[in-house]
Amino acid sequence: MTDKIYNAKDIESKWQNRWEETHAFKVDEKAKGEKYYLLEMLPYPSGRIHMGHVRNYTIGDVAARYRMMRGVKVLHPMGWDAFGMPAENAAIQRKVHPADWTYKNIDYMRGQMKRLGFSYDWEREFATCDSSYYKWEQLIFTRMFEKGWVYKKTSQINWCPSCKTVLANEQVSAGCCWRCDSGVEMKSMSQWYFRITDYAEELLIDIDDKLQGWPERVKTMQREWIGKSHGANIDFPIEGSDQKIQIFTTRPDTLFGVTFMSLAWEHPLVKEFAKKNGKEKEVEAFIEKSSKIDHKARLEDTYEKDGVFTGAYCLNPLTGDKVPVYAANFVLMEYGTGAVMAVPGHDQRDFEFAKKYNLPIKIVIQPIDEALDPSTMDGAWEGAGTMINSGEFDGLKNKDGIKAVSEHLKKNKLGGSTVTYRLKDWCLSRQRYWGTPIPIIHCDKCGAVPVPEKELPVELPHDVEFTGVGGSPLSRVASFVDTDCPKCGSAGKRETDTMDTFVESSWYMLRYACPRYDKAPVDPKMMKYWLPIDQYIGGIEHAVGHLIYFRYFTKVMRDLGMHDLDEPCKNLMTQGMVYKDGAKMSKSKGNVVDPDDMIAKYGADTMRLFSLFAAPPEKDLEWNDKGVEGSHRFLLRVWRLVMDHLDIDGETKESPEAARWRNKTVKKVTEDIERFHFNTAIAAVMEYVNYLYGVGVEKIDRLAVETLVLLISPLAPHAAEELWEKLGNGESILGKSWPTFDEAMIASDTLTIVVQVNGKVRERLDIPADMSDEDVKQSALSNERVISFMEGKEPRKVIVIPKKLVNIVL
Repeated sequence: MTDKIYNAKDIESKWQNRWEETHAFKVDEKAKGEKYYLLEMLPYPSGRIHMGHVRNYTIGDVAARYRMMRGVKVLHPMGWDAFGMPAENAAIQRKVHPADWTYKNIDYMRGQMKRLGFSYDWEREFATCDSSYYKWEQLIFTRMFEKGWVYKKTSQINWCPSCKTVLANEQVSAGCCWRCDSGVEMKSMSQWYFRITDYAEELLIDIDDKLQGWPERVKTMQREWIGKSHGANIDFPIEGSDQKIQIFTTRPDTLFGVTFMSLAWEHPLVKEFAKKNGKEKEVEAFIEKSSKIDHKARLEDTYEKDGVFTGAYCLNPLTGDKVPVYAANFVLMEYGTGAVMAVPGHDQRDFEFAKKYNLPIKIVIQPIDEALDPSTMDGAWEGAGTMINSGEFDGLKNKDGIKAVSEHLKKNKLGGSTVTYRLKDWCLSRQRYWGTPIPIIHCDKCGAVPVPEKELPVELPHDVEFTGVGGSPLSRVASFVDTDCPKCGSAGKRETDTMDTFVESSWYMLRYACPRYDKAPVDPKMMKYWLPIDQYIGGIEHAVGHLIYFRYFTKVMRDLGMHDLDEPCKNLMTQGMVYKDGAKMSKSKGNVVDPDDMIAKYGADTMRLFSLFAAPPEKDLEWNDKGVEGSHRFLLRVWRLVMDHLDIDGETKESPEAARWRNKTVKKVTEDIERFHFNTAIAAVMEYVNYLYGVGVEKIDRLAVETLVLLISPLAPHAAEELWEKLGNGESILGKSWPTFDEAMIASDTLTIVVQVNGKVRERLDIPADMSDEDVKQSALSNERVISFMEGKEPRKVIVIPKKLVNIVL
């Protein structure tokens, strides 16, 4: 290559090969130095990485390389979340086996990542679809099953008709499948569940106690998703029956104001009441209509309240009043018991419903200095007040009434105080092939029996027909399904559901500490050494999915005796999305930018710089072609500056001004990288480059040039390595210590003031830090270089910005 020309393709290829040959990023636990575990969320191998990946992984790579230069042992692994529907869809559409499709994609995407210069320890790489990985996942499942932490039940589930599989609530977005965007339906099916609700309280408590390094927004989202509520369970007898409807309420103080009962349309009593009371036609129509409501809209209460009378009545346990039972679309089956006592006088949703269906409204909480009249109210009174129309509880402040009514219910065996959670058990069954087989054998004599450890893994059969219909393809593979019961030896049938892919990503971060360990899912010694993760990076869209699941699985594996870790991650950073033309990049919108095209045109270092400089990491980034070109021009400026000073010796004396610039730049870049403020770190380097160009070739010393190259090393590593080598340094820049700064050199007795003439920088003046603004002005006007640019003209005005600049307007 021609030395003076920046040839990104050749330079980047050279150093990528060098890093691979020297195992530059392999981490050794036995080496000296403190440890640091840095991890970005692992990708699904869809075929090609996108700009969101580039941004996410560049953020992590800068943090990793910076710490390597600080002498820290950095564990920075990468793997593949390799199970999922796209591979199975490819098998159906393209007649290619999911495994072949997946591993081909992994090979290509690994190459893309290497071309971007990411500092991964590839010797720790694994794909979650490999049986050497999911063997241990199956073992975890069987251990949980033995303890009763996994169970099977029939329930209403989210069903994607396109993917033909079950979805957890967290996998339904705006009423659509998170994978394919198809509308989600409700369906009754027998499914496997993890008892995640057993950990609800610990998951909630640890948010405040152990997640101090997490964004407050994510912690708030998790608190709300877990949704702890204090209240009371109350039993309402059903008229003409021995049955009862149990409800949960946070407002037992309003029990005397109940005028109707609302059931979720999924509640099992809805159809029973309709059949018994001749309301089947109306109720079935209502259920069909309600089942199409966006689940998210139901959670956020952004739809019209609707309902239907079931023909049944229940009785208020304290008054004996007869209360009509409605099915209502605003009641969530997953909250409480799926039944809500309706108090329209003191709940706005109930008020709107009562007005719509002409149901009575009763006041039982009277605010101070106001007498509520149901006939004139335009909304429910939901505030505090005094209990009225409430029998023996009249006159109590309603907050005291909550406790008093709850105690009365408990004493009379009509209910009592309780705590409930919005979080529901995790449905893990999926009716597909490309997932971890659930290690259960069904026996007519013994029931569900876990596969013994010595027979794990239960591997996916390779010869499978993919038709896209009829549920899981595994159910049609007799050689897989038919087996013997490990308990009694009788004929048995293997479970044909596979696990939700969120299971694989719920413990992968632990396996990176010991990816080849063959005695258990994790090596306790390596777990203790590397975990918890020091810095985790990923999208906020995972706040109530993966980021809850991986906390849960860490606790489960702890309680199974596999390690002693409570939480998997100390610090979390959630990066923003990448947009183009005002919309998130996607193939359907036709606004995707291919990283390969950008690397071919500009080089990987330019792509890295743009993704870091265009926006703070936590903010969304708007793609801008001019911004990419600007990043490329900056890299070329750095290249030319260093190339023009290759022969500079180390004896050139550093001026006080140069020392201040170097120290303050190192300080700024160091502090900003520590805080993940990469955009302002790059801005500081840009200012330093402008300064070095401004002082002139003869005034630049070797220390300044080497410092510049060191500072850009985490940001643009290929260019930095090449320049470092051309400066005559034998070892890789990764082995060089990060530059330090001297606070005393920054806090100087003098300041450098920029002097502009008609807005253009014409001079820099070193002045005493305590010089008055008037003296600064006069010093600028009397400077010979400034006078030459004034060309004999009188200044129209002189603007002085204290301690920064003087702008002379002619």
